[in-house]
Amino acid sequence: MPVSCTFDSLRITMTEEEEARGICVRDVPAVDFIAAYAEHLKNSDKFELPVWADIVKTSCAKELAPYGDDWYYIRAASVARKVYLRPGTGVGGLQKWYGSNYRRGARTEHFRKASAGIIRSVLIQLEDMRVVEKLPGGGRRMSRVGQQDLDRIAGSLGEE
Repeated sequence: MPVSCTFDSLRITMTEEEEARGICVRDVPAVDFIAAYAEHLKNSDKFELPVWADIVKTSCAKELAPYGDDWYYIRAASVARKVYLRPGTGVGGLQKWYGSNYRRGARTEHFRKASAGIIRSVLIQLEDMRVVEKLPGGGRRMSRVGQQDLDRIAGSLGEE
């Protein structure tokens, strides 16, 4: 007998077998997971907001710094989700993912990568929390503790 679960306007039907295996990060909507994990990082005493977070731009293509107070935690949660979904991702790959078009007025747009310093500082803090770990060939992957942590948060979202 299928069990139904509703996420906002999206309706997902799971069989009892899928329900028994547990809910992971892939099973919940990205927006909901990122918001929940950002709140978890904000409440954690191990993850600190850098002193430069209120004045730094996220890319050279941006004109201003982000308006929200929690943007750094949201970016960190998004980076953690990306590393979870795609092990081996490094700073360069994440720069491309978070990059945007540089609008140059009447001239044509060009793609610009995101700031490497922000991404690197997030990854270093996540490494200190034992959420991600470096790979010998380059890039990062989730540690066992980090994967359990993210799956636990995703599971709490799936129960709601």
